[in-house]
Amino acid sequence: MPRVYEGRARGVLQPHVRSTLVRRLDRAAHDRTAARRLGPRADAALVRLSTAADRSRLWWAVGAGLALTGARGRRAALRGLGSVAVASALANLLGKVVFGGARPDATTLPWVRRLARQPTSGSFPSGHSASAAAFATGVALEWPAAGAAVAPVAGAVAYSRLHVAAHWTSDVVAGAALGAGVALVGRRLVPSGDLPGPDVPAGPPAVVPALPEGEGLTVVVNPRSGASSVRLRPVTEQVRAALPRARVVELADGTSATDLVARAVATGARAVGVAGGDGTVGAVAHAARAHGLPLAVFPTGTLNHFARAADLTSVAATARAVEAGTAVTVDVGELTVGDDAPVTVLNTFSVGVYPELVTTRDRLAPRLGKPVAALVAAARTLRAAEPVALVVDDEDGRWWSVFAGVDRYHPTSLAPVARRRLDDGLLDVRDARDATAHSRLRTFLEAAGGDLGARLAHAVPPVRRRLVVRQRTTTALHVRARDDGQPVVLAHDGETTDLPAGATAHLRLLPAALVVYAPHDPRDG
Repeated sequence: MPRVYEGRARGVLQPHVRSTLVRRLDRAAHDRTAARRLGPRADAALVRLSTAADRSRLWWAVGAGLALTGARGRRAALRGLGSVAVASALANLLGKVVFGGARPDATTLPWVRRLARQPTSGSFPSGHSASAAAFATGVALEWPAAGAAVAPVAGAVAYSRLHVAAHWTSDVVAGAALGAGVALVGRRLVPSGDLPGPDVPAGPPAVVPALPEGEGLTVVVNPRSGASSVRLRPVTEQVRAALPRARVVELADGTSATDLVARAVATGARAVGVAGGDGTVGAVAHAARAHGLPLAVFPTGTLNHFARAADLTSVAATARAVEAGTAVTVDVGELTVGDDAPVTVLNTFSVGVYPELVTTRDRLAPRLGKPVAALVAAARTLRAAEPVALVVDDEDGRWWSVFAGVDRYHPTSLAPVARRRLDDGLLDVRDARDATAHSRLRTFLEAAGGDLGARLAHAVPPVRRRLVVRQRTTTALHVRARDDGQPVVLAHDGETTDLPAGATAHLRLLPAALVVYAPHDPRDG
């Protein structure tokens, strides 16, 4: 009869729930494994493998290697490591605490088969086996060939826990089932289409002139835009260093982007560029559209949402696309407020709490992390907010937030932050109406729940019917301020404007309306 050592053997369910039959099978399997002689080298290798899998270090290393192979490898690594994180937490923080259980006695094994430090936590289930199965299954779901290569390693890790007498067979089997189940459920909640996409351009390739050293390009620079790290080297100097033959003009007080682009066209410019924040980029993009010129976007603003979506992550990346003559065709929005002239919207349009919610979340995220920052931002914003009286597409009501993104945005919550394509051909609308009991609290819970919370809520029909936040797609959105109400503040691409009482704002999608210099291989960004 094999002995057991206690460590922290007991869990919340005391004694550990294991039937007499399972105990007998465990002991029989342990006796056979302990008697097996593989030789000193194999014994030492299994000990090293089991130790390498401590704290999932082995899977992080394999995941890093997969990520270096390209987009498919990155998706497989992300799926595998995400599954490991959840499976490990369930096994070690929940399973062992609830079930516990004494581990086998390793003192009867030869020294070469013993771990340097024997685990003292509860035995059931095996965290190493859960992580191994979760990683292998997650990888296989995204890249079957890589999953087939990882599976033997995962199996060896699971067996190593028996070989070094760290676990009973039932612990390993339960851990493996838990890990595989977590990966499969994760695939259901987060489909492959929501993971980072393949190495393809953000839109259909477009034919544009190649401009060696920027010859024929006029770049409009807003010297007041940008984060402090950009200001360490003036924007104008960066652009001139990257494209010495380009003409660079600064946007000064009293001048407009429209005037500067018109002058560039009059002097024979073959393309226009812009260096600044999203508001400046939108103004120059509108003028570029009017003159039928391709646009070069230099990411020197604070957030650079549009540039990032186009795979432009540095001044050098944009310069390479300009010199190579690679570009994509992208969608834009056109916004008309009352009787004002239309403006081009590149990223988002919103009314209500969305701008403040996102600003607060982004400010807190570096310090608190995204999940906690989303929770705090939602609490702060909605606590002081009041719903806005609007008529949205003929639906009269009071609204906490109305958001519209040009093309599909992620995550699927009230406050999405990014998109992966610029040619989806739709407006992605999210709104939250103050039309149900406790809508402030319910809006807060949905905003704080983030992407995973939204997916779980939409997956349960009784919950889905009671959600405040709605999501739909369209090609046009109309927002009218009530005749008897107050002026409403609209936000688009970081800029704000007033919508007078009784006036209407019209946002419509313009598919493939703008050509932007961008890499055809996003890794060049």
